[in-house]
Amino acid sequence: MVVVSSAHVICHMTADLQKDGMGLQACLLGLLALLVTSKCSYSPEPDQQRTLPPGWVSLGRVDPEEELSLTFALKQQNLERLSKLVQAVSDPGSPHYGKYLTLEDVAELVRPSPLTLRTVQKWLLVAGARNCHSVTTQDFLTCSLSVRQAELLLSGAEFHRYVGGSAETHVVRSPRPYQLPKALASHVDFVGGLHRFPPTSSLKQRPESQVAGTVGLHLGVTPSVIRERYNLTAQDVGSGTTNNSQACAQFLEQYFHDSDLAEFMRLFGGKFAHQASVARVVGQQGRGLAGIEASLDVQYLMSAGANISTWVYSNPGRHESQEPFLQWLLLLSNESALPHVHTVSYGDDEDSLSSAYLQRVNTEFMKAAARGLTLLFASGDSGAGCWSVSGRHQFRPTFPASSPYVTTVGGTSFQNPFRVTNEVVDYISGGGFSNVFPRPSYQEEAVSQFLSSSPHLPPSSYFNASGRAYPDVAALSDGYWVVSNNVPIPWVSGTSASTPVFGGLLALINEHRILSGHPSLGFLNPRLYQQRGTGLFDVTRGCHESCLNEEVQGEGFCSGPGWDPVTGWGTPNFPALLKTLINP
Repeated sequence: MVVVSSAHVICHMTADLQKDGMGLQACLLGLLALLVTSKCSYSPEPDQQRTLPPGWVSLGRVDPEEELSLTFALKQQNLERLSKLVQAVSDPGSPHYGKYLTLEDVAELVRPSPLTLRTVQKWLLVAGARNCHSVTTQDFLTCSLSVRQAELLLSGAEFHRYVGGSAETHVVRSPRPYQLPKALASHVDFVGGLHRFPPTSSLKQRPESQVAGTVGLHLGVTPSVIRERYNLTAQDVGSGTTNNSQACAQFLEQYFHDSDLAEFMRLFGGKFAHQASVARVVGQQGRGLAGIEASLDVQYLMSAGANISTWVYSNPGRHESQEPFLQWLLLLSNESALPHVHTVSYGDDEDSLSSAYLQRVNTEFMKAAARGLTLLFASGDSGAGCWSVSGRHQFRPTFPASSPYVTTVGGTSFQNPFRVTNEVVDYISGGGFSNVFPRPSYQEEAVSQFLSSSPHLPPSSYFNASGRAYPDVAALSDGYWVVSNNVPIPWVSGTSASTPVFGGLLALINEHRILSGHPSLGFLNPRLYQQRGTGLFDVTRGCHESCLNEEVQGEGFCSGPGWDPVTGWGTPNFPALLKTLINP
């Protein structure tokens, strides 16, 4: 096949292609030419961090004939209209409140244009892509290519195999940036499977010696302790008569075991009705050792949201070149019937991700909100975070916690570690202000009040006061018991614990709403901020950790009355929260 080398001719061919006036043979010639010229190419993710995360090691280049699975995020339509629809169905003051869209409605709204679909499909055809499959919304396309084909298609990419993480996970990624033909700039947001590495667990096990010498009423957080603190009775369980359901998603290379869940409920679930097993596992369920984080997610979602049908998204898409979190998003865009509440203990440093990726994932959360899904994300376990920019310290927000379309959950501890007492800030609780997403209107009043009244604000150079502020709520995150590999493990801590607890309680509230003929809660934040913390215990004591220097003395933000960027509006008082949220 002839390859035209003149950049001038190629660019004119590109323009013709976008008008869709070329024959197939001319189209193939023009696209192939575009693959080998830099003058008609662009980088979709120029700001994507490509430094190797700690704990990962390169095993060298991948064989050119090895097969990859890459995901192409296609440009969507009508995003401004989608945003307005999310606001309408999520705002209790709107006549459209609770009138959620179906997946088909969302697909009709955001589906890429026919020109985008044709252009990308032709481009992939030229490259030899095969086994391409889309999703219901048609805005993602996943295809198989050899390494050789992918490196030709994505100019500059160079695929290596890496190993890392506690489970010695193998992934295939490119340490170098990739480029696409400029003809695709208005058609492709980014290509998944090149740069982002799987997350690692931030769960901590704090030794009992840290609280030795205290005398109290419990020896760690269990379902009974949670139910006592948040005022749940034995009757506060699912009815088993509705189509209500809840889910947790796991992206680490670890799994839960049914036998661990059974042992956990035998030890700690005797005082409330509960389901004996997970209703559905989406993805692969490994047979190796169970992971503490995977066990924690399932055990506390199913004990807080007791007797409610539970799904587990377990390492979806485990091809070495796929991104598990991205594959989870694809599943949401391809299933008409989904659980109402999803809890996710996943996060990356916001600055480590490209603008294209951040904005597109944020749109995926908008799609979920339009459908009435409640997405809860852990706020992270590094306090305000810290990194150095041009030699100056700044706080380091995390994503998806910083997305304005998810509900973010922070963490607390008991004031007396062994007593069911009032809660204070857990110093690891993630929180702060996004450097990417502006402050959404629903939290304008609450955040402005915090910034104007807090006596302990860090220097303004440390954070973006106009950004989306998080977390929105909190729950206990310190000192949990978990059963993993049939062994009870104490003192497990992290917002990976508080998130499924809060999610389970929201699933119980959905149960009451469904039985009363009301829709599920959906995207919670607009209602949460309008109600100004009604139904929540306000946490007013403590600060979280951050940059360790003299100027801020190791502290980030501090909690106070009302909303704050450490514990949000506070922790759940279930009867009061139910009363507040059950009304239509």
